[in-house]
Amino acid sequence: MVVYDHLANKAFLDFCRPDAEILYVGKMGGDHTLPQDSINALLVARAKEGKLVARLKGGDPFVFGRGGEEAEELVAAGCSFEVVPGVTSAVAAPAYAGIPITHRAFASSVSFITGHEDQAKSESSLNWEAFARSGSTLVFFMGVKNLPHISENLIRAGMAGDTPAALVRWGTTCLHQTLVATLATIPEEAVRRGFTPPSLLVVGGVVSLHDRLAWFEKRPLLGKGVVVTRSREQASELVRLLAEEGARCFEFPTIAIAPLDDPDPVRVAIARLYEYDWVVFTSANGVRSFFAEVDTMELDARAFAGIKVAAIGPATAEALVGRGIRPDYVPERFVAEAVVAGMVDLGVAGARILIPRAREAREVLPEKLTEAGATVTVLPVYETKPADQDPEEIIAAIKAGQVHYLTFTSSSTVKNFFAKIAPEALRAAGSVKIACIGPVTAETLARFGFSPDVTAPEFTIPALARAIIADAEARA
Repeated sequence: MVVYDHLANKAFLDFCRPDAEILYVGKMGGDHTLPQDSINALLVARAKEGKLVARLKGGDPFVFGRGGEEAEELVAAGCSFEVVPGVTSAVAAPAYAGIPITHRAFASSVSFITGHEDQAKSESSLNWEAFARSGSTLVFFMGVKNLPHISENLIRAGMAGDTPAALVRWGTTCLHQTLVATLATIPEEAVRRGFTPPSLLVVGGVVSLHDRLAWFEKRPLLGKGVVVTRSREQASELVRLLAEEGARCFEFPTIAIAPLDDPDPVRVAIARLYEYDWVVFTSANGVRSFFAEVDTMELDARAFAGIKVAAIGPATAEALVGRGIRPDYVPERFVAEAVVAGMVDLGVAGARILIPRAREAREVLPEKLTEAGATVTVLPVYETKPADQDPEEIIAAIKAGQVHYLTFTSSSTVKNFFAKIAPEALRAAGSVKIACIGPVTAETLARFGFSPDVTAPEFTIPALARAIIADAEARA
């Protein structure tokens, strides 16, 4: 079981076992999914049921994370536990904003302070005079609502109103933002700029380093929403490449890769591989699905002895290399037409060719190879189906202006996307840029009345990511 908070990175949930129970217990402002006592009781109850429970938090569980309280409850109930320390947001968020919380020229100490103190209390439990005189960098957690209170107390205690101050919102994430002002002006600036929780307040001379050291904020896609329509199994590389440049990736798989109901024809073909001169793989999915049956038959790359192998592109070639096979031929352009042209030059007249592929695919490759004199066998090894994905989140994000790029990596992603989201919804948004991986995908897109704003110069996922990044840099 995984019990996670509002500030915990949801990307970690991708590592959960398929059978894991996942429960959100986040607290946002005054809205608590579960009160703390109920969370404590839940952890104890599930542990006593014999479950392995992961309590997933943002930052460090023992730094304003109430992890200590939860641990005490577990001890009292006789439940064993371990703590995996995290990087507290008080360190991580300023670091991503280019604010070192200690620096020999500015501060030799740092204080972590709750900014969530109840203003209705007759007397503050915080020693404002000590903070104002300390010369420390001050980092306030959860202080946005109390900014005027914090500013007034520090200035009243003797801290200069022109002391540099910064708010760092959603630090280290794709929603990262920094507001730099002074201690006196930051409450007003926060209202003007619409800064809301979760935000940290950093006060001290170190804030003056932000403009020089704000490395993360130079990422070209920071805060840009990108919809990735590939299947969940395929999306990781594109998501990683875009996220590294700051993108907020919305995963909306429009296709799902499914095994065949009857694998026997694939197994028969594997058993008779020796009859073929060439095996042509048109996708990494084809490689994975074909070799899944090779594994089932307790065979390996030696089954390809004496057979030439072609791959339609570098991702397919890489998948083959991972199975111990270095392709004999990879075209310079990664489309079926280029494979045909290259293989014709190599001489395929009279050759027997096996093409493991999706059940439904373009017929260009087998037809042209047949015209060149080859005997071609098309072998379905998997099928693509429309993914059962609720479009509401994506529709809402498009309407809210949170989507800046929409990516399509195949004709099927285009068709399945518009089967779930009406073209009119995309047209109404106006500002969404469409990125395509190649001309075949662009042709399908044209049937729905759109043309790509960004096209990959090479028909690969890295090239598509580079094209989107270059477009964002050009528009900055």
